[in-house]
Amino acid sequence: MKKIIFVGALLCCFMTAVAQGYYTQYHPDKALNQKALAWMKSGAWRNGFIGADPHASVNAADFYLQYQKNPTQWKALFEWLSKTDLLSLPKGKNPIPGTSMVASVEDDQNRDLDRCGSESHYHHVDFQFVVKGVERFGIIDHYTSKPNCAYKPDAIHYDYDLSKALFYDSNPREFFLFFPSDWHIAKVKTPKQEDQNIRVVVVKVDYVD
Repeated sequence: MKKIIFVGALLCCFMTAVAQGYYTQYHPDKALNQKALAWMKSGAWRNGFIGADPHASVNAADFYLQYQKNPTQWKALFEWLSKTDLLSLPKGKNPIPGTSMVASVEDDQNRDLDRCGSESHYHHVDFQFVVKGVERFGIIDHYTSKPNCAYKPDAIHYDYDLSKALFYDSNPREFFLFFPSDWHIAKVKTPKQEDQNIRVVVVKVDYVD
């Protein structure tokens, strides 16, 4: 009887989780989550960069763990951001000095959702900072999504349930971080303004297992 109740409880928890959706890596260690959130809020990662904060969707535990595993790249990224005029950078590839990282500066336009593909990356963290305009980002649910192509070279794309997707509008005071478990959509039109022109700075930071 106890076994049946236990299994029933697990099934109930699973069904609740499915109903709510699964959008980012789950870390069951409460102490880790609290430590990571405090660390992120403290700004210990900034290395001189005060121009923007992590968006509310950023997985604090993933950010904290990846920073500890790969401090050289993260420190270099934020130091570069603190010293660089992102609005005057030339469009295209801009190497970040002293690193293998490259900042892709994209002057582009938001698109209708049906023209925007979803993706995730296994080996890199997507740093995306919209420094001009408003870009809408989507995060899709793992339970109701499935890959629709082969994985290459470091991207895979998905079919997803639109009703389960979460959407966030950017502003120049916040940046986004998409870790491998953050299956995302970029450059979606936003109803917030008529002008859909944007400038976004994208940097691929190595993901360390």
